Amino acid sequence: MNYPMSGGPKGLVLYIRLAACCAAIALLTCLASSPAYALSEIKREELPAPVTPSTNNEAPGTSIPMPAPVGRPPSTSQPAAPDAEPEGPSDSGSNRPRVDPETPPPEVVYDLGKLPEPVRRMHDLIIEACKSGDIEKLRPLIGKGDSMTQLSLSDIDGDAITFLKGLSGDPDGQEILAILEEVLSAGYVHVDAGTPQELYVWPYFFALPLDKLDAKQRVELFKIVTAGDFDDMKQFGAYIFYRVGITPAGQWTFFVAGD
Repeated sequence: MNYPMSGGPKGLVLYIRLAACCAAIALLTCLASSPAYALSEIKREELPAPVTPSTNNEAPGTSIPMPAPVGRPPSTSQPAAPDAEPEGPSDSGSNRPRVDPETPPPEVVYDLGKLPEPVRRMHDLIIEACKSGDIEKLRPLIGKGDSMTQLSLSDIDGDAITFLKGLSGDPDGQEILAILEEVLSAGYVHVDAGTPQELYVWPYFFALPLDKLDAKQRVELFKIVTAGDFDDMKQFGAYIFYRVGITPAGQWTFFVAGD
């Protein structure tokens, strides 16, 4: 745009002002035509940088370790201490698995009529209590004091019936009654005859090598344990589920599980 510069100094001043106005208008037009940031782009630029996931079980952005997965104990640098041998009645080993590869296994007996009368009577009383569904009916059979039936490989605290209920999957102890009845319904063995440790023990798997069981015996075993339990026991080398021992005099000495 050309403006005449006539009119002396006043004309020159007017020309300068007009030129300045034109320059300002051109600058504003240029700014108005430049691209603007989208809202999403602005927000994206304001977000913090992503945190790199931790590989040490730590929560993102913190040094507090995350808990170990359920069912997997946290690893430690110290090896677990071996279990101490329990004290008390279990020291005799009469309730331990009785598999001895150097001696032939004892005879498996199913005929309850071959039991001494005191043993048969105690066996039947326990079965009757189990069938009733009332775990309290085991209390007089378990007894108390030094003659009390052993219910654990270690000492128990508190009431015996309360302890048995704690072993059961239901609050009334009926599952443990079912296990006890099933154990006493299996065949039995007579061990340590003629010694102070003489016992009648159910089930007979207590005294037999598990890898020597025939098909019929394995069916009988699976009434008490699962196939998975059986595989675990074969690795251990003996039957270690619940078993019952009764002396020739009819004393119920133990009802335990474990090794």
